[in-house]
Amino acid sequence: MPTWFVTGGAGFIGGNFVLEAVRQGVRVVNLDALTYAGNLHTLASLEGNPDHVFVHGDIGDRPLVSRLLAEHRPDAVLNFAAESHVDRSIDGPAAFVQTNVVGTLGLLEAVRDHWKTLEGDAKDAFRFLHVSTDEVYGTLGETGKFTETTPYAPNSPYSASKAASDHLVRAFHHTYGLPTLTTNCSNNYGPYHFPEKLIPLVIAKALAGEPLPVYGDGRQVRDWLFVTDHCEAIRTVLAKGRIGETYNVGGDAERENIEVVRTICRLLDERRPREDGQPRSCQIAFVADRPGHDRRYAIDASKLRNELGWRPRHTFEEGIAETVDWYLENQEWVQRILDGSYRLERMGAAA
Repeated sequence: MPTWFVTGGAGFIGGNFVLEAVRQGVRVVNLDALTYAGNLHTLASLEGNPDHVFVHGDIGDRPLVSRLLAEHRPDAVLNFAAESHVDRSIDGPAAFVQTNVVGTLGLLEAVRDHWKTLEGDAKDAFRFLHVSTDEVYGTLGETGKFTETTPYAPNSPYSASKAASDHLVRAFHHTYGLPTLTTNCSNNYGPYHFPEKLIPLVIAKALAGEPLPVYGDGRQVRDWLFVTDHCEAIRTVLAKGRIGETYNVGGDAERENIEVVRTICRLLDERRPREDGQPRSCQIAFVADRPGHDRRYAIDASKLRNELGWRPRHTFEEGIAETVDWYLENQEWVQRILDGSYRLERMGAAA
């Protein structure tokens, strides 16, 4: 049974990754600081499972990370841990630099030192996989897509901090020989998404009968990637990716934000109509755009497809319908976040 050391495994993408990894027979050591977006309820189905070891802690805590690496001797380290919400980075960039830059540096140093102690096949097979974002590339015009050679041009404190972490990972490979892999993904969506991001926020507010806030004219374009497709891509890169390489992961599903919101409204109208019979699109409310809002992202994932054989399994229409259905069926999970009770879970873990 392989052992993977996963950081940020109680968050959205990390949580989905951990659930699937354990289902597939991997033993996971899961380190998460349980900041506001970390949610142990996401991992409730793994409670009592000996193949999932949860540790409450920070990736920048070198003594803790070093002890966990020495104790569990993982075959790979996968770094999902990050502050990731652009709006929050605008209001408070320091936390993003601390976690995404300083924290990643501490993690890399601990992993490098552990890797140096390995010998033979264990050292040859070891991998460090860093999960990043397409936002490091900046913004696109009406045409073109981001490739792995697109120059970095981050436009928010969040994307700047992720760009810095990507550069650190690259430097640790070229300077120390650490066997690294990096993935840069487009916008994820799906189950267990913290309801401050566009899709879960719109679902929650639509069901509550509240206005659905849309930045600016709503015509910002994102390439949407279903989270389980992303997790499969990460497993593929981990298994077959070339050391030191970067792989872009996209859903091949460009949509304007306003189109996404209207699609959610239509799906909810079909599944749970308003009592007054009005379409939920009447709740859409355009609000002032956020500072430095990138206009368009689009990923060229041909390197991942051609070299490693991965492609997304979900169309956007399939994925968004599955996502809406999941939120309708899991209102308890959503309510724990909206009423703040998930914070008590974090306090219990910290104790």
